[in-house]
Amino acid sequence: MHIDKSYQEIFVANKKWVERKNNENPDFFSHLATEQNPDYLYIGCSDSRVHANEIMGLEPGQVFVHRNIANMVVNTDLNALSVINYGVEYLSVKYIIVCGHYNCGGIKAAMQPRDMGILNPWLRNVRDVYRLHEKELDAIEDPSDRYNRLVEINVYEQCLNVIKTAEVQKSYLEKGYPRVAGWVYDLNEGVLIDLKIDFEKELNRIRKIYDLTKGK
Repeated sequence: MHIDKSYQEIFVANKKWVERKNNENPDFFSHLATEQNPDYLYIGCSDSRVHANEIMGLEPGQVFVHRNIANMVVNTDLNALSVINYGVEYLSVKYIIVCGHYNCGGIKAAMQPRDMGILNPWLRNVRDVYRLHEKELDAIEDPSDRYNRLVEINVYEQCLNVIKTAEVQKSYLEKGYPRVAGWVYDLNEGVLIDLKIDFEKELNRIRKIYDLTKGK
């Protein structure tokens, strides 16, 4: 079967990749095997077309990565929250980046009035973002522009969800990091777009309600 041949070719390609890396730098894998010390935590979409370290121009070991459908940070998702905790408490990352992308299937699915089965609870989080910004989004006549704007707004809201976590609040007030940034990746152009979220302004605004910096 074609799929079986394709599967076996992965291991052939892996060996070629190892040879290439060793030729470029004989210490590459010994260095990679040492303890990781990345400055960046990247929270992105699971889309197979978007790979964090490649689009950031970074090498393996330079970025700690969490991915899920539509790059969500949900307060009941222990996976995402554990990654944030580990990144802040143990890796001391300096930036937490939420990166969405145009042409996101998860965002598009959330905009459709359809029963998506097991995806419904997850997509409801995206639909909640739409509800919060319904007036702005409904005023956009072109469906494609509305779709792209929801991608951007969703990144913004997920950045706020990161800022709401106790680890981020406490670490920033004590150490001055991590900062939280929001990006969108344009698949058509291959470029990263910084949404220029004012982290300190959003942190101060959020702490009026979500202040978790006090001890237990």
